[in-house]
Amino acid sequence: MSRTEQAAQTGDAERGGPYHHGNLKQALLDAAEALLRREGVGGLSLRAAAAEVGVSHAAPKNHFGDLRGLQSELAASGFRRLAVEMRAALDEAATADDAMDAIGRAYVAFAIANPGLFNLMYRSEMLDSDRPALKSALADMATLLRGAVAARAGGGASGANPAAIVAGVTAAWSLVHGFATLLVDGRLAPLLAHVQGENPEGALLDLVLSSQKARGTVR
Repeated sequence: MSRTEQAAQTGDAERGGPYHHGNLKQALLDAAEALLRREGVGGLSLRAAAAEVGVSHAAPKNHFGDLRGLQSELAASGFRRLAVEMRAALDEAATADDAMDAIGRAYVAFAIANPGLFNLMYRSEMLDSDRPALKSALADMATLLRGAVAARAGGGASGANPAAIVAGVTAAWSLVHGFATLLVDGRLAPLLAHVQGENPEGALLDLVLSSQKARGTVR
């Protein structure tokens, strides 16, 4: 920990703030996500995150530099969590086709559960694409998707046409991301009114995934 960080935390403790020890960076990320949930992207700032944790308004700069850095680290955290949920879905799938459907459902479920974070993750103008944490998280997501598409093609990534795998990844990602975005933005409400069942969102997604299976074969 730098002297600047120590001074900031000591000052906060002396003022009776709620934060006294532990992982300040993670605490600030948790606070930023809480702000996203309550107030949306417009309510997120370094000062607001610091106030949420109870530390000096200068403390976040030691970890993130500026607001863009905080947003990028938060987006990276979102992509890592999404990848964990998608891998868990993959592990439970019985076949390669089931796996593609499973990760699609996991993707949409994450968006529904974390709409503010999901939107931030794809706001390129608000993120630093060169931030190591974000680059690493995105690369991990890409590897996961390539592996799933290659497995559906048969023979693994080494046995499939690389261009076809890229096309398959693009098609699969476009499909579930478009669905998730429309759902989170409330644009699917008129269509969902025509879908029966206790979970119309899930039922509609299953129908969409089924309609694309024949077209999604990688060769």
